[in-house]
Amino acid sequence: MVKGRQGERVRLYVRGSILGYKRSKSNQYPNTSLIQIEGVNTQEEVAWYLGKKIAYIYKAKTKKNDSYYRCIWGKVRRPHGNSGVVRAKFKSNLPPKSMGDKVRVFMYPSNI
Repeated sequence: MVKGRQGERVRLYVRGSILGYKRSKSNQYPNTSLIQIEGVNTQEEVAWYLGKKIAYIYKAKTKKNDSYYRCIWGKVRRPHGNSGVVRAKFKSNLPPKSMGDKVRVFMYPSNI
């Protein structure tokens, strides 16, 4: 820890929200999710987040590994449109109840 910063928490992620699955007029593709990252409003700003890890953390009813919380990991794949929305793929498809929920977009791995 840096001297003089005892007790301060450092957040290694940016908040995002799940908008839904990638879709067309009549089909939806649950293997790709659309994520709106907080503070990202253009396609150019998305470039830094490509390849970054995403965590969808949710609470389950049964205890597993001494915790009620579970996590589905994913990755930012590419931009979606011009308004800062990204397409992400998760280890397993996100459940429909996750629509509108929050995700954590981590600052790693670095692609510099």
